[in-house]
Amino acid sequence: MHRVYPALLLFLLVSFSSFGQSTITIKGKVIEDTSKLPLESATVYLTSAQDSTIIDYTISDKNGNFSLSTKKITKPALLKVSFMGFEDYTQEINELSTNKDFGVLNIKDQPNSLNEVVVKGQAPPVRIKQDTLEFNASSFKVRPDSNVEALLKQLPGVEVSSDGKITVNGKEVNNILVNGKPFFGKDGKVATQNLPADIIDKVQVSDTKTKEEELSGQAASSEEKTINLTIQEDKNKGLFGKFSGGLGTDDRYESSGLINYFKNDQKFSFLGSSNNINSVGFSMDEIFDSMGGGRNMYSSSDGSFNINGQQFGGGSGITQSNMIGLNYSDKIGKKIDPSASYFYNSAETENDTRSKVENLLPENKFTTESVGTTRNVSNGHNLNVEFEAKLDSLTTLSIRPNLRKNNSRFTATRAQNSVDEFGEALNESNSYTNNTSDNISFQNDLYLYRKINKKGRSLSFNFNNENSSNQSANQDISSTILYKETGNETISRDLIENNDNINDKYSTSITYTEPITDSLSFSVGGRYTWRNSVNDTETFNFDGANNQYSIRNDSLSNYINSNSKIVNPFVSLNVRKKNYSGRINFGTEITRFENFSNYLAENTVLNKDYIFPSVNGYFNYRFSKSKSVYANYRYSVNLPTANQILPVINISNPLNTITGNPDLDPTKRHGFYFGFNNYDYATRSGFYLYSGGTIYSNQIVSSTVFDDSAKRNTTFENTGTTYDSYIGFSWDKSFKMEGHTFKYSLGISGNFDLSKGLTNNQAYEAEAFSLNPEVRLSWEYGELLTITPSYSYNFRDTKFKNYTLDGSSNFTHNFKLETTSYWPKHFVFGNDFGYTYNSNIADGFQKDFYLWNMSLGYNFFNDKLLAKVKVYDLLNQNVNATRTITPTAIQDVENTVLRRYAMFSLTYKIEKFAGKKKNPWDE
Repeated sequence: MHRVYPALLLFLLVSFSSFGQSTITIKGKVIEDTSKLPLESATVYLTSAQDSTIIDYTISDKNGNFSLSTKKITKPALLKVSFMGFEDYTQEINELSTNKDFGVLNIKDQPNSLNEVVVKGQAPPVRIKQDTLEFNASSFKVRPDSNVEALLKQLPGVEVSSDGKITVNGKEVNNILVNGKPFFGKDGKVATQNLPADIIDKVQVSDTKTKEEELSGQAASSEEKTINLTIQEDKNKGLFGKFSGGLGTDDRYESSGLINYFKNDQKFSFLGSSNNINSVGFSMDEIFDSMGGGRNMYSSSDGSFNINGQQFGGGSGITQSNMIGLNYSDKIGKKIDPSASYFYNSAETENDTRSKVENLLPENKFTTESVGTTRNVSNGHNLNVEFEAKLDSLTTLSIRPNLRKNNSRFTATRAQNSVDEFGEALNESNSYTNNTSDNISFQNDLYLYRKINKKGRSLSFNFNNENSSNQSANQDISSTILYKETGNETISRDLIENNDNINDKYSTSITYTEPITDSLSFSVGGRYTWRNSVNDTETFNFDGANNQYSIRNDSLSNYINSNSKIVNPFVSLNVRKKNYSGRINFGTEITRFENFSNYLAENTVLNKDYIFPSVNGYFNYRFSKSKSVYANYRYSVNLPTANQILPVINISNPLNTITGNPDLDPTKRHGFYFGFNNYDYATRSGFYLYSGGTIYSNQIVSSTVFDDSAKRNTTFENTGTTYDSYIGFSWDKSFKMEGHTFKYSLGISGNFDLSKGLTNNQAYEAEAFSLNPEVRLSWEYGELLTITPSYSYNFRDTKFKNYTLDGSSNFTHNFKLETTSYWPKHFVFGNDFGYTYNSNIADGFQKDFYLWNMSLGYNFFNDKLLAKVKVYDLLNQNVNATRTITPTAIQDVENTVLRRYAMFSLTYKIEKFAGKKKNPWDE
């Protein structure tokens, strides 16, 4: 086997040597024909004269210079230059076998740039407009049957992580639209993982804007990005989708389907899935689908997933889930833009868990171990609607309601014991919990915007509400023994706790904006916010005489109500220039904070008044169209919760009694962020630097006192200044030679946090430092083979003051290798191999494991059918052991994970566009 490595090394050397021998460099300079000034970010590209296929491309720098290393050209080709507002430049080339300097290329102004006509098939691969970066999808080659995610990975400056997170030039994408509309929610994973790449016309990237910024034309205050996928005109009428089903060993199964009907502005989509492999269930990846988390192997799948802000599944363990989703968007006339999506999901999760916690005290420490099983069954409905109407040429109304309804049942059994440093028993407990809950919530955001006579002058009105109601019944059958108490005190319970929680929030604001100049404006307005929360708990002990829970337990029953009214007048200054934009907002928050409780027949009323400043702002400076810096700052105040401030005794946990502190002050927060981005399209390389954090003043922390049996008595206190901060940078570069692509990405991030608290009436501090370097490589050998190795290292060190432990540290290694082969024709063979090592897992927990997934697929029947055999965890070593270090504890936890199984699946693709049937039996 060792003979393979020299052979592989020789093969790589020969391959790269051949690249160098067949590569040439062309260069030149692009200037305006009239002014003779250089044109920055002009697209320079080579196409085949025969069929207009894109050969290669680059972007001119700030001096108008361009340089492009490409393969030798032996057939007629065209050198083209494109820039918005100018005529396209074209130069014929018979061949290019040596390096060539094209000199100065004069680009003529286009008289009628507002009605620019672009000949189909001649669009440049990349075009940079004022606020939008636009990629021509047909210029980037992907394999047949690839999804949008595969297309995005080919775009310069775009990175897609193993968990589906997308960044553009180092900035995270938080909003993905299809023809300007949400597609099963704005997070976009359904669109990127399911829509076929070959229907996409343009990929447009812009700064994410609020509705106010979008309608008023203000610069985006966010550092995040939005991607809009436009559909090809001839593909925007038709029916397309995929259906898949599979059966596996150990009674594993999966099934999923997505069907789309597009008719110009009108779009209907339906998806459904059912599986018991911890999967979202509708990722149409050609290699592994979404098998137990797909190709994301750095963290074991926890049986839960998130779509459009809603959590599906039930946490750690193995989940059996079912889902149905509908999506609709349309345009009614020229004035009304509706869209909506609906999800129904059901999930059942089972988990066996065990943990070991080293509890850190100022003078000593003790250890708690527990084992247990849990089962969670849930059902949920989620309806999102967006409605925008242009009431007239000056007025726009936007309404965005969201309705969610969920019910669940959670059962758990648990056995726990605590011992001191010498192994002497402190306490132990055994419990059975049966919790049922029903939750309904409704949110709505209404925004009305009107332009007034003068450009930039406007009046806007905003109203939003958040209402939720949760009713739950929690059965608790438990026995707790405190060994250090006189006579070994035993606390036995058999009760039901009925909770009724209601939370309401209403907020309304009005803002008037007046332009000072074309680039400078000020706004003045006011906001009123009303919050109210009710927590009504009634507890009943079991009555053996009538076999019912009917004996009221007053010590575990209470009623709490908290209400806040906030008036916030504000003024802001906005600036938007060609190279920079910014906003600063000043105001005052006048708060009335009212709290009431009824406990053990005693009423407590606690009212407070506060006046605080409110400040937030951002600044964005663009050195060039690909290089910029961004910074923001926000000052805010967090009020204590009712449970923290009201002197109600909570003894629902026999090992932890919690009491509020009426003398608490609000926590003040200073949040900041700084980012620098530089992506050089000419060299296809990018550098990104970012840092940020939060400084807390009067932070509210727990103050815990342990008795001899390690039973806690907890209250809350304000502490001094604390903070959390982070910094990081990354650098990536790609090379493309002879149809082969090599990419690498290097990055390192770090965190530095200071925490404070009180344990046994003694103040402590914990300084935590973490460092996380990572490297990712990717080599695409034409269309035959893709190899992607990656490695990450995480080191964390915590230093304690006034603690029995001076410090604690641990590190983890994560190595991963993905390979995908598309040879021979119609076959696809994928392997994902991962290794994880944790240096400081406690004895009895596995420190390292290997995870190897394998998949072999065959496309047939005109590539409409895909048969696939997948093996998850081939070595049967998958584990879920994690270590968490906090200022007060070091915790090791192990949960149930999926282990080895094999799955056979069959996938069928349907396509019918513009009335042309593409299924074999329809032709």
